[in-house]
Amino acid sequence: MKLLVNLLLSSTLLFSVGVQADDWLRSVPEFELTDHLGNTHSLEDYRQYDYVAFYVQGVGCPIARIALPNYREVRDEFSDENIAFVNANIQDDVNRISREADEFGIDFPIIKDEGQHLAKALGVERTAEVFVVDPKTREVLFRGPINDQLGYETQRNEADEWYLKDALNTILAGGEVNMDDIPDSKGCLVAIFDT
Repeated sequence: MKLLVNLLLSSTLLFSVGVQADDWLRSVPEFELTDHLGNTHSLEDYRQYDYVAFYVQGVGCPIARIALPNYREVRDEFSDENIAFVNANIQDDVNRISREADEFGIDFPIIKDEGQHLAKALGVERTAEVFVVDPKTREVLFRGPINDQLGYETQRNEADEWYLKDALNTILAGGEVNMDDIPDSKGCLVAIFDT
């Protein structure tokens, strides 16, 4: 009997881990949202790009602020590729987002995820997380941190691993990112509201 209980518990655990793994990468829904400058963005607008990188921004989050130069570096390194780089904000109002953009020189459009439709569909939990999406298929090809430079109460002078760069190089070469090799993002928790 004890063996049967252990087998049932093991199979339940394996099933739940399998569900979580499959759930890790999701698809992006159709959207039409406004950025902090008043410009409208839709998934249709991004279909001209091969890929879109969405960086989860959060007003006041020190990790998200410190990671911005790294995100900018990735954007600049891939400027010859047909990739759009944008920020998405889930929980802050547009005035606060605009002030943060001015104060920190954020030169990416910051899309206000009104209603949190994108965040809920993607399972966003933290700031400073990046999602790489194929806008034609709506498939999420990568989800994770930019690199390993920042952690909770830790910061390295240089990154040893550049997860986003490596993922983009793999995707552009026609490969598939092994998400088992990508750690969780270390950012501030975001508030997801029930609707």
